Amino acid sequence: MNSLTARDATMYWLSARTRNDLFLLYGFADAGQPTDRLRAAIANRVTGIPDLLTRVLETPANIAYPIWAHCEFIAEQFAEHELAEPTWAGLTAAVEGLLATGLRAEQRAWRLHIFRNITGAPGFAPDEPALIAILQLSHALADGRRAADLARALFSEASTPSSRRNDRWHRWDGWGAAVRELPHLPIRMARTVIRGFEAARTQRELAELTASGAIPPPPPAVVPNLLNGDGTIPTGHSIRMLVREANDLRLPGHTVTVAALTAISLALERYLAQRGEPSEVLRAQVPMAVATPGGPRNSYHDLSVDLCVTEPDPHARAAAIAADLTLRAARAKHPLQEAQSRVTETLPAPILHRDVTHLPIEALPERVSAHTVVSSVHRGPADLTFGGGPVRFTAGFPAIGSVMHLTHGIHGLGDTVTLSLHADPAVVPDLDAYAALLDAALTEVANLAKHP
Repeated sequence: MNSLTARDATMYWLSARTRNDLFLLYGFADAGQPTDRLRAAIANRVTGIPDLLTRVLETPANIAYPIWAHCEFIAEQFAEHELAEPTWAGLTAAVEGLLATGLRAEQRAWRLHIFRNITGAPGFAPDEPALIAILQLSHALADGRRAADLARALFSEASTPSSRRNDRWHRWDGWGAAVRELPHLPIRMARTVIRGFEAARTQRELAELTASGAIPPPPPAVVPNLLNGDGTIPTGHSIRMLVREANDLRLPGHTVTVAALTAISLALERYLAQRGEPSEVLRAQVPMAVATPGGPRNSYHDLSVDLCVTEPDPHARAAAIAADLTLRAARAKHPLQEAQSRVTETLPAPILHRDVTHLPIEALPERVSAHTVVSSVHRGPADLTFGGGPVRFTAGFPAIGSVMHLTHGIHGLGDTVTLSLHADPAVVPDLDAYAALLDAALTEVANLAKHP
């Protein structure tokens, strides 16, 4: 019986308060296979993907952490949506509606949405039909990197059946987990206290190493701007997708992430100026994957990266962004930074559940870590297929919340990179204007490679 880790349980409990599911979009050529055959193909493939045969099983009164329970694929996990106008604009509007939905992972932790015969999709001829598949995942099940791996398994031809087990006893497993946990609660409390002392000591060591220059300083908290909204949870969703050739984001000496951050910094600076709020400081929250074998399914650190808007030269700005990203990653990777995580992992489930359910998520602090989110994941080669049609591009939409009302996804697949925009229309009512600025900035970045 596999319990959720503290971090994954946090994602699960938060899903009851705010929309935090992952949405992975893939654009395939529509080869015309009947929908029933597509559903059957998915049902067959998931038999070889154990993570897609699980759901969350809660324990009574949250005495213990929830557990992952085996379950079978059901027809409701495959949803075909018919659009009155099967165009790219119609598809975009439909996805905006999907982003307002949330899975109940205690029933099933994922769902696949498909849209057939979509015309006008990026990378397709004007009348060429596209099959758009959107994999919706509970954030408790996966982070961005793990989600990409699950999607790759789902849309790959090869599939190895997994072992099956009877699910009828799992309700008793939940009670059993709670009963087994009760004697360990005092031990967990003691471990939490001990690791709390350890965390305090390591914080002092971090401060000493920072003062000596041995490790980079922590990023500064910054004043919110209009992109941070007023602390209310968004009720609407707007998205746009810019699909580019990967070569457009290949700056000599820099990663695709840095190239995209440079374009985003240029576009945000100009957008805020148009809105009458020029800013001398802009920061982006950039998740950085970390390797933790056997650890949480959500294994990443959030880095606060300076977008260096005071540097007017684009070449110098890219270099400055890259340097700050390197500094933030170096500090995040320091072994002493794991001390606080170890404290959280030892918290008894009732305490963490109380903290998560009472967390003041509808409040804008006086200082924030960043003004926007930029999540970057390369999803591998473009060798995926669905219904006999090859994949052309992929996209993703990092969640918006009470503090971050504009997020960016950077997702590579083969020779394409898609920059996806996800915004709260109450805060960014003119997303097309920002998308146009970002599109122009991407062209500027592409030209930088031609004129070093």
